[in-house]
Amino acid sequence: MPTSQKSLPSVCISLATPTDVLAAIPVINEAFAIVTFLGGTRTDETRITEMMAKGEFLVAKDDSGRIIATVYSECNRERGYIGMLAVEPSLQGSGLGCKMMDAAAEHCRNLGCKHVDIKVLSRRSELLPFYRGLGYIETGTEEFHPGRPMKDGVECHCIVMSKFL
Repeated sequence: MPTSQKSLPSVCISLATPTDVLAAIPVINEAFAIVTFLGGTRTDETRITEMMAKGEFLVAKDDSGRIIATVYSECNRERGYIGMLAVEPSLQGSGLGCKMMDAAAEHCRNLGCKHVDIKVLSRRSELLPFYRGLGYIETGTEEFHPGRPMKDGVECHCIVMSKFL
């Protein structure tokens, strides 16, 4: 597991209610602001609602009840998918991302999944060591179908990583 540089706050991780997920949109968009090769923001109420129709979000709340992290999971029989991991930028590097990924994998395991997949954008290759540290291995590539406009001249694909649960 990757080492933490900041102290991990006390958190409560739970399945998100629709209200929780809508309240998490600013955290998600802040966490993904680093992705400058795509236009616009990472998500909005429409996209979140569409995702909730297929899967579930987990949220982490601090002692005051403020949402500080979120992750999406979707289960399809024995195979799960985890995506849209978002940690409030001031808490990145604290170990909260690892904790969220572990909680999402455990959630998928509890729903009967034997394997879980994630997708890392090729332009975010700095994330590969983080996910390798959590036990994910590269298993292939896929075409990237962005939900928002990509800047001119940018090429990108998905690197699929998988883990046995």
